[in-house]
Amino acid sequence: MIASVERSSLSGEAYAPPSKSYTHRAILITSLGPGGTIKRPLLSADTRATVAASESFGARISVGDDAGDDLSITGVSDRPRTPEDVINVLNSGTTLRFCSAVAALTDGAVLTGDASIRTRPNGPLLSALTELGATAFSIRNNGKAPLVIKGKMSGGIAHLDGGVSSQFLSALLIAAPLAESDTRIVIKGDLKSRPYAEITLDMLAEAGVHIDAKQQEFSVLGGQNYGLKSYAIPGDFSSASYPLAAAAVTGSALTVKGILPSRQGDSAIIDILGRMGAKVSWDKEKGDLHIQGGDLVGTEVDASRTPDLVPTIAVLGALAEGKTTVFNAEHVRHKETDRLHAMAVELSKMGADIRERPDGLEITGGKLHGAKVHGWHDHRIVMALTVAGFVAGGTEIDTAEAVDVSYPGFFEQMKGLGARVMVG
Repeated sequence: MIASVERSSLSGEAYAPPSKSYTHRAILITSLGPGGTIKRPLLSADTRATVAASESFGARISVGDDAGDDLSITGVSDRPRTPEDVINVLNSGTTLRFCSAVAALTDGAVLTGDASIRTRPNGPLLSALTELGATAFSIRNNGKAPLVIKGKMSGGIAHLDGGVSSQFLSALLIAAPLAESDTRIVIKGDLKSRPYAEITLDMLAEAGVHIDAKQQEFSVLGGQNYGLKSYAIPGDFSSASYPLAAAAVTGSALTVKGILPSRQGDSAIIDILGRMGAKVSWDKEKGDLHIQGGDLVGTEVDASRTPDLVPTIAVLGALAEGKTTVFNAEHVRHKETDRLHAMAVELSKMGADIRERPDGLEITGGKLHGAKVHGWHDHRIVMALTVAGFVAGGTEIDTAEAVDVSYPGFFEQMKGLGARVMVG
């Protein structure tokens, strides 16, 4: 699918999609208990993969016909069952990592996904599950899917490299309370994307699970039970970054609604836009975020806690005056694609002065021109390049269907705000 983007001016109001990160966790945590209701979930390709995987473990989930319908879940109540077939996570790395850990509570499972998933590293998680008593390995012996997980994980001490993805820690935190014995998880090095682990801890606490969380060590009591009966999903800051950035670079005024305070690290987009010169105000009680764009200036961004913002920041930097530096972003290379490389390549096609570094990007702002660019089958690359196209005009982006992973209504919402974009 091709998205054709022309110069645009935006105005009006739009609701942020529900959080993908919260929805994944709510589905799985609710499924591992007696069940309950998830209010305002994100129903996207990724979260539907978690629905299907949870059903493989024995949950029954009623999915509404319309976006925003509640999810009604009858959980496994006791322990997850052994899946009867291979679990195909499609393009969802979160589903792969979380459900690999849950599979270690069963007699065994095989997990795989699409071509992109089969390039993503899982070695640290496989090693940690093995330390905890499970058998966990990659069929190709390279740490990448297809994965074979055989239980049952009993507990103990696991050592986890924190430099690749916090999803490994979240996966262990979700599964460990259901192990027979206590678990201690020791983090080696800095834990990247820590806010995502904090989301997991908060939601597990709401489910009645006790975890003693310290900076580099997490202690989990075994033999616990889940009881998450109702959960309302907050708006997604990662997704909200695209209309906010679109307003910033086009000098437009927008209100993005449904943005309430939460643990999401990508709320940093508010501070980043403010430092770059956009006028941003946030009514935290109503969840309304107002932005007025204008002349932007470069800034420095530490992406260690906010990896999903990097494509958005790259576009902002390419259209700001002066230099923008993104650093501590080496883990961004292990997402759906190598996002540092992808943004450097594609923005260069549009005339950007952008240099790729081992752990980030250096960008000197200027003008962009239209071009045919590759979306890399990556939802965040496609949406970020769309924002760039609103200024450059004459831009064609392939693999535009990738937005369904996290923001199924992205193009329709942008058109509703006045954007000139056609998809076909």
